[in-house]
Amino acid sequence: MHGTGVAARKIVRQRRPVSAMPQEMPSAKSRRINGERLWSRLMAMAKIGATAQGGCNRQALTNADWEGRALLSRWAQAAGCTVRVDSVGNLFVRRPGGEDTLPVVMTGSHLDTQPTGGKFDGVYGVLAGLEVIESLNDLGFTTSHPIEVAVWCNEEGCRFPQPIMGSAVWAGRTSLEAAYSLTDDAGKSVRQELERLGVSTGLPVLRKAVKAALEVHIEQGPVLEKLGKTIGIVTGVQHMSRHEVVVEGQETHAGPTPMDMRRDPIRLLAEVLPMFYAAAQKRAPDACLTVSVIETLPGSPNTVPGRLRFIVDLRHPMVAHYRSLRDEVDRLVEEALLRQGLNGSIRCVWEAKGVEFDADCIAAVRAATAALQYNAVDIVSGAGHDSVNVAAVAPTAMIFVPCAGGLSHNEAESALQSDLEAGVNVLLHAMLSLSSATADTSG
Repeated sequence: MHGTGVAARKIVRQRRPVSAMPQEMPSAKSRRINGERLWSRLMAMAKIGATAQGGCNRQALTNADWEGRALLSRWAQAAGCTVRVDSVGNLFVRRPGGEDTLPVVMTGSHLDTQPTGGKFDGVYGVLAGLEVIESLNDLGFTTSHPIEVAVWCNEEGCRFPQPIMGSAVWAGRTSLEAAYSLTDDAGKSVRQELERLGVSTGLPVLRKAVKAALEVHIEQGPVLEKLGKTIGIVTGVQHMSRHEVVVEGQETHAGPTPMDMRRDPIRLLAEVLPMFYAAAQKRAPDACLTVSVIETLPGSPNTVPGRLRFIVDLRHPMVAHYRSLRDEVDRLVEEALLRQGLNGSIRCVWEAKGVEFDADCIAAVRAATAALQYNAVDIVSGAGHDSVNVAAVAPTAMIFVPCAGGLSHNEAESALQSDLEAGVNVLLHAMLSLSSATADTSG
């Protein structure tokens, strides 16, 4: 989307006037974000890419994604921040620090959504970061360390087939060229879409020093709601991977060919599915196994398929159970291929190893939660987040708040305004602790 200014390398910061007199930091009880402002901006962002069923469709590097970034950039400029976009499409909003050469204290998430996504997944974490900046402006304080809010590119991985892509390039876990070569279903590449949107490609993705990073997010699961807790203190992210199974059969007519003479790949799927779920059940309650994409060719109702492809998603917080589940699924597929006399394979197409978050960052979140007197529980994330990549290069932690019924990646995704406000209050206090607040004496 041209003409928005989002793709510019830098946007001049517009300073907001603040008191020239040093002020004392208000007490913890009086340090609160503006919940109404946060909510109104969430609802304004939700209008971009709005779906008929009340959700959002802002897939990565579409015009809607860029329109959302442009709106965020206007809000950030009005708050006195600079905005820059790197060559893989990550956007950074920066509030200077009193000692501006110090490493940044980072927060943020993503603005892209699933095709039938909700109003809060990702966008909440981005607007939470902006709200922290706005609240610091309202208090008239400058932190010693600069603050940056990151908008990571292609977190969802639904349009271009690599989740948490932008943060992986930024963290050095994926090469820039590998990201550029990813294509969507229409054959458009990440590089082509970045260039269409005005981003200069081919330059190195620079990573500034980061003192600490925090990401606030809806839980995307039912645990906090079930336990009646307002805050989830996220101690880590579970191990996860996706596996592609391809089975070669033989196309033949659905009527004249007797069942016992067919080379039908669907029979393998029918055989292994109960075994898959039994394997997950053996590692209950923490194991998660999902068979998502199921494709057959030629896809005709009166033809036995000649080819089957399906995807298996595996997750577990404990590495030993995760590895044994992977091994068992591989073995079940290979044995079924032999029994049925079919050619095929199973291969891992994506993996995100589990993460234990930084003890000091977790302690800052825990202290903030206690100071604000919110009820909380330690939790391990079942979903992957950009913080997995950030944690590879910087001290990192996450904060969760409940979402209704644990429902996410769904147009009906919902969260209470009070819970969202609580999460950003915790983020504000934790970031103040990590960035060493000092009185703002600039004019």
